[in-house]
Amino acid sequence: MAVTRSAGRFDAFRALSERRGKAGEQLIGHLARARQETAEGPGDWAPAVASGLRLPAAAALGPAAYYADLAAPHGRRHVRVCSGTACFAAQAGRHLPRVERELGVTVGAVSPDGATSLQAVRCLGYCYAGPALLDGTTPRTGPALAAGPPGRAPLPAPPIPAADDTGDPVLLAGAVAGEPAWQVWPAAVTAGDPGGVHREVAASGLRGRGGAGFRVAAKWEAAGRAPGTVVVANGDEGDPGSYADRLLMETDPQRVLEGLALACYACGARRGVVLVRSEYPRALARMREAVGRAYADGHFGPSAHGTDTALDVEVAEGAGSYVSGEETALIARLEGDRGCARPRPPYPTARGLWDAPTVVNNVETLAAVPWIVARGGAAYARRGTPEETGTKLVCLSERFARPGAYEVELGTSLRQIVTRLGGGLKDGSEPAAFQVGGPLGGFLAPGALDVPLTTAGLAARGAALGHAGVVPFDQRVEPSEVLRHVWEFAAAESCGACSPCRVGSRRGLELAEAGGAPGEEWERLARVLTGASLCAFGRRIPPAVRSLARVYGGRPEGWEP
Repeated sequence: MAVTRSAGRFDAFRALSERRGKAGEQLIGHLARARQETAEGPGDWAPAVASGLRLPAAAALGPAAYYADLAAPHGRRHVRVCSGTACFAAQAGRHLPRVERELGVTVGAVSPDGATSLQAVRCLGYCYAGPALLDGTTPRTGPALAAGPPGRAPLPAPPIPAADDTGDPVLLAGAVAGEPAWQVWPAAVTAGDPGGVHREVAASGLRGRGGAGFRVAAKWEAAGRAPGTVVVANGDEGDPGSYADRLLMETDPQRVLEGLALACYACGARRGVVLVRSEYPRALARMREAVGRAYADGHFGPSAHGTDTALDVEVAEGAGSYVSGEETALIARLEGDRGCARPRPPYPTARGLWDAPTVVNNVETLAAVPWIVARGGAAYARRGTPEETGTKLVCLSERFARPGAYEVELGTSLRQIVTRLGGGLKDGSEPAAFQVGGPLGGFLAPGALDVPLTTAGLAARGAALGHAGVVPFDQRVEPSEVLRHVWEFAAAESCGACSPCRVGSRRGLELAEAGGAPGEEWERLARVLTGASLCAFGRRIPPAVRSLARVYGGRPEGWEP
């Protein structure tokens, strides 16, 4: 048996799974099918799934109890209601008890007859039309959100409003400008110059759009075109308030796949994987359909467009975990493990999926690559700012007069985005705070929006770019409610891999629920979270809380920076 190591340590389950033909890659899908329509706990059905794959029971019990979709009991009708930031801001969370009353079941439970179950999730990608829920795979949205009786035809959920503010869209070239995809890949692969693709991306200055902002060409180079390299398209968009990846995967999946093909080519990878959130059922279907069409059209397969370049691409489904969007946690999920962050080094580009060099790029990142290769890296580098080049999709939530996804150049003033594009808040409401870059991104006051949309510019104000979702809170929502919402998210979504974040996020929630002034205890907690958390999730909690306190003038009492 080959010795399989994670972060330099022997991992028995991973080694056994690899010996069984990498059975872990099938595990999550088998568990999801077993979970359907059963209210029983994982202990009653997960061991049988493991046995069928010739794995020990513990290999299935771990992920079955970890992932929200697998841990939540399922009735014959399973409803997922969004409790994410944008839906919370829409009605201060009052839609949740209303849906519970209508269905006659509480969140996390199944009705006594097994007919209906209700699960709270952190985002469904309908931030522009919230609050929202998924009845099975059918979305329902709007201020009068109701689940309705089974069988009633719901009003169709509105499509994502999308517009370009650059004059020459990169990411919305297909969705808005109508430019067909697959115009770059055939010429690139037949030219036989993968180094040329890499050089154009390097010249462009493109950085990852998933939140970390790492230079894409540097990540590709770190993999070294080593044999067995894998490229993963990360569509596990978990930041409540962002739906850019959902927009791209649903409206222009071919462009995402073309970017993935070009990335694989530049990295010398013969395998690509697309990971799509389970909360995005339509995006999942569209990506799978697009992959099938790409094989039929000769873009993928053992001889792409008649060349000696082989490329196989598959689509995997997530199972409900925010932290699984972090690249090492995502790799763990693809291997059938719990989606927990892994220590680094080694980095995925050296030892990733089944110990192969692995490049993880966000969906939005990959969607920019065809434009860069076609127009040239220098043309892309002239857009945005010299330090942070290119364009970005900004998602404005339901509280705006004109919610939607807007493609803007990096460096655009956040005030311009909020007022000129978003039209300010709807119904003339007065904003109290703006959350930027996701639940752990940070908060800005209405008077502090004269800041460029860049990683550096937002960081200087205590916020973060993240996926660039913008969620305003109006005067109806109390500061203490916003604070509690932030800590609820942190406590629920901490992967638990490290005790500073696992314990610290829960303690923070206790302090927020107790009110008053935590004082020195909060300061100790903030130091531990910042200095000892394994990944950026735990380290981002204190800055997010501090930025919230600054916006509300030091309130809630005791949470001043």
